[in-house]
Amino acid sequence: MVRLALLSTSDKTGLIDFARSLVEEFKFDLISSGGTASALKTAGLPVTKVSDYTGFPEILGGRVKTLHPRIHGGILARRDLPQDIVDLETHQIRPIDLVVVNLYPFEQTIAKENVTLPEAIEQIDIGGPAMIRASAKNFAHLTVLCNPAQYDAYLQQLRDSQGEVSLEFRQACAYEAFCHTAAYDAAIASYLGNQSGQPTQFTLSGFPLQSLRYGENPHQNAAWYQTGTTQSGWSAATKLQGKELSYNNLVDLEAARRIIAEFTDTPAATIIKHTNPCGTAEGNSLLEAYQKAFNADSVSAFGGIVALNKPIDAPTAKELSKTFLECIVAPGCETQAQEILAKKSNLRVLILPDLSGGPKETVKVIAGGFLVQASDDVVEDTSKWQVVTEKQPTPEQLAELLFAWKVCKHVKSNAIVVTRDRTTIGVGAGQMNRVGSAKIALEQAGEKAQGAFLASDGFFPFDDSVRTAAAAGIIALVQPGGSMRDQDSIKAANELGLVMIFTEIRHFLH
Repeated sequence: MVRLALLSTSDKTGLIDFARSLVEEFKFDLISSGGTASALKTAGLPVTKVSDYTGFPEILGGRVKTLHPRIHGGILARRDLPQDIVDLETHQIRPIDLVVVNLYPFEQTIAKENVTLPEAIEQIDIGGPAMIRASAKNFAHLTVLCNPAQYDAYLQQLRDSQGEVSLEFRQACAYEAFCHTAAYDAAIASYLGNQSGQPTQFTLSGFPLQSLRYGENPHQNAAWYQTGTTQSGWSAATKLQGKELSYNNLVDLEAARRIIAEFTDTPAATIIKHTNPCGTAEGNSLLEAYQKAFNADSVSAFGGIVALNKPIDAPTAKELSKTFLECIVAPGCETQAQEILAKKSNLRVLILPDLSGGPKETVKVIAGGFLVQASDDVVEDTSKWQVVTEKQPTPEQLAELLFAWKVCKHVKSNAIVVTRDRTTIGVGAGQMNRVGSAKIALEQAGEKAQGAFLASDGFFPFDDSVRTAAAAGIIALVQPGGSMRDQDSIKAANELGLVMIFTEIRHFLH
């Protein structure tokens, strides 16, 4: 019996060559619908339109094309069940051996600016998922392909096995098909939930980009997944050179991206170790910014991750080449700079034009479930800050406090950041108490703390941190406020002649 293939695709990549192989090499009959049928016919391939095969026209402007018993009967028939064969013969239904379907571009549509809800709704495929699911359910008797990348493997199966396709291959395709429809439905549910403003469920799906050598440690397996069908974020980055990215590289790169995204105008650089910044600075040039960030903690910078907010130029590339670094990310890289960095072949250099394009939510897995929260992407507005001390900040001091506050937001809590001249000179991260973090940051700053500025991601529960800071030479502090003992801290600051500002917003990072 001549085999029958049903082709109905939105993404027609490689389809014509694939269909031609089916017809000419393996003698398949083709049935197809809509634009796919037109494309096959234009290419000179023999094809029967679905409406001619079913005897029922496309209706409702194309909303109903393949939802018909002659289609789904041919897909779902169990060829080892006599009654199913009788049903096919009674209703003159041919069994379908191959279903090639991919879905309307829903995610690509909603990614466009100013897309309307009705426009999005029309890109919700109905017949496609129905055919994919039916085919995947009946993988014991047919093959479903939902990705052009599968075409060559399917043809190779036919060539290697005298026109047969292994059950193992069909089951693997069924698995991929259900993953495809699950991700599609997840995207629709997420979009409609956000449209309503009251989503009751959170869905997350991903497509495998690559296996990673290991996770945080060599005994942990790891893989990198892309959310959505359109590449974005790190999956859209261009790697100019270097070894494969590791799990820890990607985690640190994301931490670096979050920090550098805070600085858009003035050239800025940050160096990350274990998700915390060991040095962050602004400068009059990118070279100056990087040098200041590196000198903030040159010991910790060794083996670090560097993020820059401007394209890498030659002078900066020369400076970057002077020490061992794991990764560099920037929105661009000049040709001469690329030639300089190429001499360090293992150094990973990534170009990510949109450093600000972060996720809207953060997800953490816990036993039995996961936690979801909105990303901490609030834009700092100093006009809403409250100066709580008698001493008022100058405009320059306010700008320095804003710099310190932006960096502190991305340091693991309890976080204390000491800065001077738009450069971190002391970072206390992840301590079990705020006094401990303050001591670490101030000890690291040393003599540079004289006339410096301090930011705290949470309020001071007592006045001890204020007094410790003043004793080290700090002249101004920024903190959220909100402690029952705020007045104690304010009183100490006034007594010691400090500037202190309450932001009325905290930035814990766990």
